[in-house]
Amino acid sequence: MTLKNASILIIDDDLDVLTAVRLLLKMEAKEVVTEKNPENIRNILSKQTFDVIMLDMNFNSSINTGNEGLFWLRKIKELGSQAAVIMITAYGDIDLAVRSLKDGASDFVVKPWHNERLIDTIKEALRKKDSNKADNGKSKSDIIGTELLGDSEVMRDIFYKIEKIAPTDANILILGENGTGKDLIAKAIHQQSLRTSKPFVKVDVGALTDSLFESELFGYKKGAFTDAREDRMGRFESANGGTLFLDEIGNISLRQQAKLLTVLQNRQINRLGSLDNIPIDIRLICATNVPMVELANEQRFRKDLVYRINTVEITMPPLRKREDDIILLASHFSKVYTDKYMKPGLALAKSAIEKLRQYHFPGNVRELQYTIERAVIMSEGDELQAKDLIFSPIEATRDVPQEEDDFKLSNIERNTILKVIEKHNGNITKAAKELGLTRTALYRRLNKYDI
Repeated sequence: MTLKNASILIIDDDLDVLTAVRLLLKMEAKEVVTEKNPENIRNILSKQTFDVIMLDMNFNSSINTGNEGLFWLRKIKELGSQAAVIMITAYGDIDLAVRSLKDGASDFVVKPWHNERLIDTIKEALRKKDSNKADNGKSKSDIIGTELLGDSEVMRDIFYKIEKIAPTDANILILGENGTGKDLIAKAIHQQSLRTSKPFVKVDVGALTDSLFESELFGYKKGAFTDAREDRMGRFESANGGTLFLDEIGNISLRQQAKLLTVLQNRQINRLGSLDNIPIDIRLICATNVPMVELANEQRFRKDLVYRINTVEITMPPLRKREDDIILLASHFSKVYTDKYMKPGLALAKSAIEKLRQYHFPGNVRELQYTIERAVIMSEGDELQAKDLIFSPIEATRDVPQEEDDFKLSNIERNTILKVIEKHNGNITKAAKELGLTRTALYRRLNKYDI
């Protein structure tokens, strides 16, 4: 990959550094994004992929390790970013910068630097990244068998379908409840596609307001609106040549659906404030927790858009229908978190296995993952016991016979809040709206009832 086609993220709490590097690279790279607060890294990388990340070694942040750069480098790697990371360091921290190379950094630059040297370092990092990709082949990046696990018949069918459809350019619609792993399916399809060397860009479109929808997806020109201080590329352009993953597609408004349909039909976008047509070449993957029968309701979702995004459909089953995979996944998460929290040899006891098999996991794989992580953290023995496994308190009230106490006004209010939060899969904003409360008022009640 050339620097001209690269997307670069710069993370430094020195605004002068951010401004200087952005101005230097603005004409050299395809896209330059700057960020002052490293605690926003998770949010940024969940929405966009980068080819290069420039990361400062020291921040004035809430993380006080003495070597914040190494901490955030590990976080970037844990989040699965394939970007080449270049550390920014002062002369006195060169020893730490050298250590960062062992932790996965591609290179480091010392402040102050010569501009030509910095550009050469970025170009070399891109060259190394391409070289490693060629050497390692597709199997290195394949998440099936490492993150996306399953030995049940239904999962074997899904793996077969991924293998068949990934090399095509067919649009994919992934259906399934929250927490089933729809995003992992999308990543697996991209990694086994012919576009694997190109960007994979994820957008949670369900969280975008009408005012943000166009600017985030299609970009904007400087001056298009009050805060548009410079040209910005949208997610469609960022994904050009690669895969665009639109998550929670079932939650977008009819107005947003119409704009999206126009772009998908014409295969071109217009940045806000511009009349220029920009052609796009993307593979589209969409996902939603809305059942297909609801998507077929034209009062909620346009049928012509459903047909456009649904060339091939994949339905991720809930974990309760993958009973054969529960212990496999639990053992996997146990290994991940015993390594992370340095508790080696902490296996699942028979009592824990039995408790896992009897539970219905309304939160699916995500709930299982968080349950195991919490158990590993809190465990004080040599094994994870049944008592270490604490499931969702929202679901704990299900199927419990009602007592006379349940009809007290306070209990009725508590149970109503629980049911509405459950209905909206833990989304506090939506739950508050249905209950006729502000988010603040709902949080006060959650504290009051110890929910």
